[in-house]
Amino acid sequence: MSVVIVGGLHADARRATVARLLADVPGSVVLHHDLGTAAAGTVVRTISDATGILSAGEAPLANDCACCALREDLVPELRRLADDGTTRLAVVELWDSVEPKAMAEVVVAGGLTVTGVVTAVDPALLLPCLGNGDDLADVGLAAASSDQRTVADTFARQLEYAPVLAVVDSEDADEEDRELLAQLHPTARQVRIAPDARADARSPLARAVLAGFDVESAAAAQHPACALLPADADAHGVATLVWHRCRPFHPERLYDALEDLTCAAARSRGRFWLADKPDVLLHWDAAGGALCVESVGPWLASLPDAAWDMVPPVRRAAAALDWHPEHGDCCQHLVFTSPGLDRDGLEQLLESCLLTDAEYAAGRAAWKRLPPAFDTLLEV
Repeated sequence: MSVVIVGGLHADARRATVARLLADVPGSVVLHHDLGTAAAGTVVRTISDATGILSAGEAPLANDCACCALREDLVPELRRLADDGTTRLAVVELWDSVEPKAMAEVVVAGGLTVTGVVTAVDPALLLPCLGNGDDLADVGLAAASSDQRTVADTFARQLEYAPVLAVVDSEDADEEDRELLAQLHPTARQVRIAPDARADARSPLARAVLAGFDVESAAAAQHPACALLPADADAHGVATLVWHRCRPFHPERLYDALEDLTCAAARSRGRFWLADKPDVLLHWDAAGGALCVESVGPWLASLPDAAWDMVPPVRRAAAALDWHPEHGDCCQHLVFTSPGLDRDGLEQLLESCLLTDAEYAAGRAAWKRLPPAFDTLLEV
């Protein structure tokens, strides 16, 4: 039995994608956990096929966390479907704010085969979601009482993790919306979901979700050290700026510019290098006017040779692409994507945050004595 995960905050698009799969693939069922009932202490599980609901049940809430209940119930239910011998494809339709990465890894760890991960998208809702900085809790979409995610950052991760995007027809979408989608995730395979299409087991969507999926490769593609970031682009009013430099940021000047940099684009992400923490690889992740920065470990250049054998090959390969004869893989690699992007102004602001020639020439010992402006954000 193959397992396909379909997620996304665009609920109508997600349901249309699931319906298309049920129609196209004989012997398919959809398993869905409704986390919206978590306030009552349970998570409602339904299993359906193209004709309607086959069974329904409840999973008790675990640790006041709806996602925990989902994790504990999902694999046993999938195994039961696999054991009955009649299910060819199990479609796991994720609830609105559940992210596919965690669920794909849970399913694979449970000994099942994930052949595809899909995020369903309505292009007309793309920019509103990326611009929505509301907490999930404030809009009724939190998966736990401790859930501090926002609408924007959740949707960005849902979109960027999936290798397949199911794009529904939308009369409200224009060329700018479609271009924004293409630039945000240029390596994704986009499959159009037409509501009036005939059932076809050879449809592009069916082929895409059965093509195969590797959770380790997918995780590596999102890791800040080796992420497959978008390329430079400019079309239909949407632009992507790729900014790459081999000089560290001055911590205070960068900190003072954070608000302007965060609001400069609908989406920005990448890795960056601070002068006062020259050995630490830092992750930049911004959407909806909010920024998350975190340490994700050392730059490879700061590791002793003996430690390199413990580094995954994909990480070493990514570092080799950026390798500098003096600084190794330490660098700035930030990507900003947005309609109406002020490329020149953004580049000037970023450049102003780098160390000056005199500051750079002072060397690492002097860099480390610069004011630690990011310690609060990094909880050092």
